[in-house]
Amino acid sequence: MNDPIFFSFFLIFSGAALFATLALYGRQPLLVAYIAVGALFGPYGLGLIEDVELISGISHIGIIFLLFLLGLDMQPQSLLRVFKKVTLTTLASSIVFASAGYLISKLFGFPHIEALIIGAAMMFSSTIIGIKLLPTTILHHRHVGEMMVGMLLMQDFIAIFVLLVLLSGEGGTVDFAQIGRTLIALPLLILFCMGAVKFVLLKLIARYDRIGEYMFLLAIGWCLGISELSEMLGLSREIGAFLAGITIATSPISQYIALSLKPLRDFFLVLFFFSLGARFNLTLLPEIAVASLVLGGVMLMLKPAVFHYLLRGQSEQTHLSWDLGFRLGQISEFSLLIAYVAAGASLIGSEASHLIQATAILSFLVSSYIVVFNFPNPIAIKDELRRD
Repeated sequence: MNDPIFFSFFLIFSGAALFATLALYGRQPLLVAYIAVGALFGPYGLGLIEDVELISGISHIGIIFLLFLLGLDMQPQSLLRVFKKVTLTTLASSIVFASAGYLISKLFGFPHIEALIIGAAMMFSSTIIGIKLLPTTILHHRHVGEMMVGMLLMQDFIAIFVLLVLLSGEGGTVDFAQIGRTLIALPLLILFCMGAVKFVLLKLIARYDRIGEYMFLLAIGWCLGISELSEMLGLSREIGAFLAGITIATSPISQYIALSLKPLRDFFLVLFFFSLGARFNLTLLPEIAVASLVLGGVMLMLKPAVFHYLLRGQSEQTHLSWDLGFRLGQISEFSLLIAYVAAGASLIGSEASHLIQATAILSFLVSSYIVVFNFPNPIAIKDELRRD
């Protein structure tokens, strides 16, 4: 019997295993292998997997778990302290990147609205690339890990605001009332999470913490439940997942939950990078090749330099500022979402949408190479740089 879902998973993971082996022998980052498998088997390659939207929807769970695990390893007090340090840097850098993206888009003849949206998509850095290539010991116990998480979360808030503007009405009309309701929803969600953890979740954990299977199910249910509630309130599932994690970070069971969910997170992240490669329309590449190379190249050079300058202005060490700058030197998965939403609302055309996608993929690949070959990371080719 032909089972398309099983066949798709067979192609994705068997293909990823084969390509990952070749990548390791060729001393290449594994992320390149996952994206290459998507491009090969997707509808614009061999066409063996046609329902990419289903795979992409499933893969989104990987990002949810990633943010949940980040929250589990951060104390609320330290997060607030980091937010105070990164707010100015994040806002200033976002303005610089958006302006650069707008100007380059105008130089290539894109109209004003499309150039604005392309510029907005350039503001953000990838949560997945940044966190996945940061060693666990640095992520959880070092200042650089706190700074990175704080900046990425601030960018997430800005990205959500941009998406709200795109989604708030028909024909580009902005519904400020809807935006206001969404901004009010954030503190209410935080209060709800704190109350639910204090009066329900911690009591259940204390009573049944010896039953590992129940702890596993409780963690997944809490993560996905708060993520969905956050989405219903007009925020994002990513913010909901992070809040779900950080509100139980003080529980003694948090590290056990983190270890239990890590393999599940990696499973879905493979799907995410596969869907990224599969969704890109290769036939449009010749039309946007020059623009994407210029835009991607400028961003790959500009982002590390801007982050370095701004962080040095806040008295951060030179080594740390360059380290963070290069780790955040790519475009974000939120940029892809902005491209899809704006194209769906007819605010941008297919060429502008694929320019954003091509720039994102290019920046993912090049940034991964830069980090894997020059900075400590879990998948480094050089033994002296490999840190788990």
